[in-house]
Amino acid sequence: MSPAVLLSFIIGYFLVLLIISWLTSRKSSDNDTFFVANRNSKWYLVAFGMIGTALSGVTFISVPGKVGAPTGDQFEYFQFVLGNAAGFIIIATVLLPLYYRLKLTSIYSYIEGALGVWSYKTAAGIFLISRIIGSAFRLYLVVIVLQRFIFDSYHVPFAITGLICLVLIWSYTFKGGLKTIIITDSLQTLFLVSSVFLSIYFICRSLNYNVFEAAEAIKNSSYSKIFFFSNFLGSKFHFVKAFLGGLFITVAMTGLDQDLMQKNLSLKNIREAKKNMFSFTVVFVVINIFFLSVGALLWIYANRYGISVEKTDYLYPTIALKYLGLVPAMVFMLGLTAATFATTDSALTALTTSFCVDFLGFNKQVVTNSKKMVSTRHYVHIAFSGAMFLTIIIFNAITNTAVVTAIFKVASYTYGPLLGLYAFGIFAGKRQVNDKLVPFICLISPAICYYLSTHSAELMGGYVFDNELILVNGLITFVGLLLTSSMKTTQKKN
Repeated sequence: MSPAVLLSFIIGYFLVLLIISWLTSRKSSDNDTFFVANRNSKWYLVAFGMIGTALSGVTFISVPGKVGAPTGDQFEYFQFVLGNAAGFIIIATVLLPLYYRLKLTSIYSYIEGALGVWSYKTAAGIFLISRIIGSAFRLYLVVIVLQRFIFDSYHVPFAITGLICLVLIWSYTFKGGLKTIIITDSLQTLFLVSSVFLSIYFICRSLNYNVFEAAEAIKNSSYSKIFFFSNFLGSKFHFVKAFLGGLFITVAMTGLDQDLMQKNLSLKNIREAKKNMFSFTVVFVVINIFFLSVGALLWIYANRYGISVEKTDYLYPTIALKYLGLVPAMVFMLGLTAATFATTDSALTALTTSFCVDFLGFNKQVVTNSKKMVSTRHYVHIAFSGAMFLTIIIFNAITNTAVVTAIFKVASYTYGPLLGLYAFGIFAGKRQVNDKLVPFICLISPAICYYLSTHSAELMGGYVFDNELILVNGLITFVGLLLTSSMKTTQKKN
């Protein structure tokens, strides 16, 4: 497919987003609009838009590719998705009522009241660092695809490609913030979901399958195994590990993450927030089934026509952009762009919100919408866009994919301490932590977990950790807080 056609398509796509941004922010672009969309969002728009934010371009490319990976993944990822669903239910029934009762703008404000100022700043700092690295990593993987299939043809340097992406994202979010993102993410989720179904259609057409024949081919293929119950110690695919990992990663990286929770807090009340989470959970599970089905069909297609790729992540883009024709290629780029930018725009807004509230104290000011404070928010938004750009450039300079992936993995470890902090605040509220020791505990816990993940086989009789390591991470943090805390004392009134 011509790079010029793809580029024109992406430009047109962003023009649509810019028009939406103008329409949603022309009447109001103050801090209340940017942070919580004036707490007047529609739950069904939030629920639908969260699909695009939760999936990201990494899911869009990697999940289908891993179905046929040499490691034998098949549909193993669905075990993790079931754990995600259980985690979303916990968020809806435990965390959201807590956030709404306290009327929070930043969810980390809860930690200040429960544990103390140092704990509060630590929790917010963990989010800022983790989200910058995580979002930059996701955007980096997609910028690589754009670079390879579009911008290399025009001899545009990688840095310029990354900068263009971030400038475009900044341009349609800097005024309306969350109010704009709820609309644009809903549109982008529509594009993402449509691209998945259309991809299945185009692949089936190329393979001369109807819907029933495609389902039968997937069922009878070597890619359709879902549940793994053998070799609990040595296998990363065991159901218990995958399910628990999915559950606790969801609680930590969604329920304790300002990004996705900020959208929930823009709703009118807790009843609508719960409806949002429950409906989102159902759609999330279903759409992941189709992602895995796309993967199986792609590998069946590749085997039939002798297509080989150097990395499983290249399978989907290679077949979509080189073999299926013009319309399927456009559909793929639409889905990839939607998935990636729905994640990044949301992250930039959440980072800006957290810094303004948690470190600049916007929530403690009598007037939060003064020209000075709105101007400050603009500068913070630009600064985080710059920080994400520099992170992408660093990833590209490293050039070693394994190292970049390891950095992302380490960043994901930092959500474990958040799990421990919130668990302590909720379940050990009668104890007072040694507030100044909390930052050190939150540094030590991920370090211990990283050591465990690399040495568990020799230390634990052959046991191999996967995503369930986040539970251990949170537990270590919880125990550290427990050991350094004391019972709260109450002063008697005279």
